[in-house]
Amino acid sequence: MRIENHLSTVGLLFGTLFFALSLSPSLLPRGDAVQGIISGISLAAGYGLGVISVWLWRYLELPRPRERIQHFIYLGSAALCGLLVVSFLWQASHWQNRVRVLMGMEMVDDIRALLVGSIALLIFLAALLIGKLFHQLQLILSRKLRLIVPRRISHAAGLLMAFAVFWAVIDGVLISFALHTADISHQQIDARIDPELEPPTAPVKTGSAASLIAWKDMGRQGRRFISEGPLAKDIERLSGAPALDPIRVYVGLNAAETPRERAELALEELKRVGGFERSMLVLIAPTGTGWIDPAGIEALEYLYRGDVASVAAQYSYLPSALSLMAKGAYGVETTRALFQAVYGHWTQLPRENRPALYIFGLSLGALHSDRSFDFYDIINDPFNGALWSGPPFRTGTWRTATDRRHPESPEWLPHFRNGSVIRFANQQGGLEVGNSPWGDFRIVFLQYASDPITFFSPATFYREPDWMKPPRGPDVSEDLRWFPVVTMLQLIADMIAGTAPAGYGHEYAVEHYLDAWFALTEPEGWNEHEFDRLRKSLANKR
Repeated sequence: MRIENHLSTVGLLFGTLFFALSLSPSLLPRGDAVQGIISGISLAAGYGLGVISVWLWRYLELPRPRERIQHFIYLGSAALCGLLVVSFLWQASHWQNRVRVLMGMEMVDDIRALLVGSIALLIFLAALLIGKLFHQLQLILSRKLRLIVPRRISHAAGLLMAFAVFWAVIDGVLISFALHTADISHQQIDARIDPELEPPTAPVKTGSAASLIAWKDMGRQGRRFISEGPLAKDIERLSGAPALDPIRVYVGLNAAETPRERAELALEELKRVGGFERSMLVLIAPTGTGWIDPAGIEALEYLYRGDVASVAAQYSYLPSALSLMAKGAYGVETTRALFQAVYGHWTQLPRENRPALYIFGLSLGALHSDRSFDFYDIINDPFNGALWSGPPFRTGTWRTATDRRHPESPEWLPHFRNGSVIRFANQQGGLEVGNSPWGDFRIVFLQYASDPITFFSPATFYREPDWMKPPRGPDVSEDLRWFPVVTMLQLIADMIAGTAPAGYGHEYAVEHYLDAWFALTEPEGWNEHEFDRLRKSLANKR
């Protein structure tokens, strides 16, 4: 039985090549199971590309080598691909450990080739079955259409109709079912009240008996945000000076029906607890689940010795990727409503008595925060600035500043214009760079070169991204190479399943937040020794 009767020889050669390339390193270290999934998808993608290449060659009626020559070509290609797989498997553990060493992680033993291969084979077989079903549907539709239209038109029309049927099943049935299931499960998780979290008793706390927002309506992440913040005594112990209890306000999805109503409720609660009487006021855009990075806001609370008020409104309880798929516009609507409510009240206060106003967001929160206001609406009375960490690659302001950076600056740490408005920072700083002093309105992008959320791009499918060109970021492996299709799949896996310690990838460290807030807001009352002590204390605390 010849293999060509069931599988495409060219497809297998392409698939084997892609399988080998998938073993090369990417931005984040990965385990055997994740590697198996990436390799399986890469194998299927390579096989599909090979099948399409053969079909296109035949469709264009290009000449084919004689069968004997073709046989030797296949044998030579198979031997070359086999050597490539063995070579890449041999080096895979070394590559992964090089990435781990860069991030201060422990090295691991050799990858389990049998486990990786088994997972990859199962995924490939599943993809092959789907491909066969699609092909059979396309043939059936083409035969039906051939009775009424010419042969080539029937092939094209059958292909389009098969795509339409499969997309209707995938999008209308499978994805809808998955989103509905995820929505129900995460809604139940969001509503669950953790027994170790008690409602606050102090009347000035959100969620207390005196609060406008009920404890049960704040959501799981909101209750954690309110409960787990530092108290004045905690701040005094690390800062060595008198402090206040920080003010935190959080409005959950169940607190009101619409984004505008939740925003108005947040504003009234903020006024009730004296948020506009603090020296710093921060509007926070949460991630998809409603989570707020505690390191990001705690750094500012310690830096200003508790003289900080922060406010956030939940727009989803789904993970960020699902939230973007299911309720992408709703997140922007909620964040914009909160900004308009708080900013509108802030502009009515006397300039000399109102707090400094900043906005903050991590990941999807940075994206929604960036879209929450229009520069034309604030130009007459701008707020003070923004800190956006791990901005997704679709963030408009980040994209514009990165694309228009000075040519000599790398994509992972750009220099934009004269640095008077927008500056970028990573683990090694960067905010001190600027040809002109910072103005009154400031934006900081805190990003790590190893963050796939920030540096993924669909264009990686067909071209090498600028951040891979030398000089590379301090946390990006020199072994990382770009390969068409495969590198994009690796980065997608990094976004979904990648893990890294604080200070790398998408895990932003409190000491880097502290540096960013210090440069952004320029607080008074800190000398170099005191600041270094606070920085080390916060880093050790987490």
